[in-house]
Amino acid sequence: MALVYRPMMQLGGILFSLLGWVLSCLTTYLPQWKNLNLELNELEIWTMGLWQACVVQEEGGMQCKDFDSFLALPPELRFSRILMFFSNGSGFLGLLLSGFGLDCLKIGERQQEQKKRLLLFGGMLFWISGITAIVPVSWVAHSTVQEFWDENIPDIVPRWDFGEALFVGWLAGFCLLLGGALLNCTICSTEVHPSSVHYTVAEQQDQCQHLETETRP
Repeated sequence: MALVYRPMMQLGGILFSLLGWVLSCLTTYLPQWKNLNLELNELEIWTMGLWQACVVQEEGGMQCKDFDSFLALPPELRFSRILMFFSNGSGFLGLLLSGFGLDCLKIGERQQEQKKRLLLFGGMLFWISGITAIVPVSWVAHSTVQEFWDENIPDIVPRWDFGEALFVGWLAGFCLLLGGALLNCTICSTEVHPSSVHYTVAEQQDQCQHLETETRP
């Protein structure tokens, strides 16, 4: 059973991690971290990301403007840039390491201990990547909720709301954590080699033949 489930778990871990890494990179550059609907002009929707602010008009499409200064950004957006870059980098490194540690890869198949270490380090990097993807989107979501319910802000002032990028970031972090967990679980499972299976079958056949010869009159 271990011979069947181990490659399947490794393949599932790699696929989930790859999906999480792609979504993490997409979250980094999406401009929809925050959305703002103006009651005075319902045809315009303002969005804010880590790199630019955009206005979506029903007639003229989307127009974006890059932020002029990194230091002028709110603290949660500044640190979100750093953490998302770290998440993307650690996820990419995890894909490289865990890819060389897969059992289906014939390279280094005689060095099982080193392949296990590569899977372990790859799974840990996926965990780090997932956590560093969840933290910034959760921080931005928390600050958005605080600003939305801030009683010191007049009611006539428009309030920012959750953007689509936050949900993509949460999904990316969950996929990275799940992929890393599947890869680490395969390290704990015992691997059954075909040679040992053939040896066990041959040994059982010899025992059966020996019993038959002893029982004959």
